[in-house]
Amino acid sequence: MDADIAAIETELENLVTPDAPPATKKTPKRAPLPPELPRTEIRHDPESEHCDCGCQLRRIGEDISEKLDYTPGVFHVERHIRGKWVCDQCETLTQAPMPAQIIDKGIPTASLLAQVLIAKYADHLPLYRQEQIFARAGVPIPRSTLGEWVGICGVRLQPLVDALRDLLLAEPVLHADETPVPMLAPGKKKTHRAYLWAYATTPYAGLKAVVYDFTEGRGGQHARDFLGDWRGKLICDGYSGYKQSFAKGVTEIGCMAHARRKFVDLHVADKSQIAGQAIDLIGQLYQIEREAQSLPTHKASKIHELLLHNWQHTA
Repeated sequence: MDADIAAIETELENLVTPDAPPATKKTPKRAPLPPELPRTEIRHDPESEHCDCGCQLRRIGEDISEKLDYTPGVFHVERHIRGKWVCDQCETLTQAPMPAQIIDKGIPTASLLAQVLIAKYADHLPLYRQEQIFARAGVPIPRSTLGEWVGICGVRLQPLVDALRDLLLAEPVLHADETPVPMLAPGKKKTHRAYLWAYATTPYAGLKAVVYDFTEGRGGQHARDFLGDWRGKLICDGYSGYKQSFAKGVTEIGCMAHARRKFVDLHVADKSQIAGQAIDLIGQLYQIEREAQSLPTHKASKIHELLLHNWQHTA
């Protein structure tokens, strides 16, 4: 959008001042390759250090060209060698302990496990595709093994999730939403609808965090179990599952995007002037939020609080 606006402004300037000399076209510059990348030097020298006339050649300089290379799926093996030491006097055996591993007596390092998780959840590569990729690299790892690794990593990461949840629930304002996901029922060869609940801080909070909670249903009890004793302001849609939380002290803040949709539908269908005014007012609120994003966090958070307070009382 910024590039389009800049292009339009340049076009307008040329139309307003036709006698002005045309802007010189800038040649794009190639960004240098990151200096922290490892480098392999490949030297290209003449086959002989003597000229065709028989004289000795003298080096006067060099030209350097850098090419970016990539080696996909390269495995290497870590060999942990623990020496055994014995005292001949007291016959005591001494040996350094094996460093702690994510999977005890397993073959994967933390780096390999991180690769599997990132590929699955960030790059959306199913385990069967990762199985094919690893096999092409010469290391066949069954899909069942990869699945077991993912499950164990989930258990190992649970304390981190719990700590993040505690930090999240210390915030005064949270967003919440739930979305359906298909879940394969074990043994039934078909899926049923499960839900992934997302709880997030606001864009103006000092903590930028989202915690996802997977449940097999959409009952409001799942939200109450996650929020526990939290009694802040919850921004959500009109789903009835949150109503009991509101009755227990959580402050309801209706989602502006959901409210705006209804006014847009009404305005498109009936050309309602009142709906048009509501859309304009909501647009003004959006503009205030956009301007607040450039402010320091504590000021932006205060403006956001005031907006929520005013909207709550207006509604």
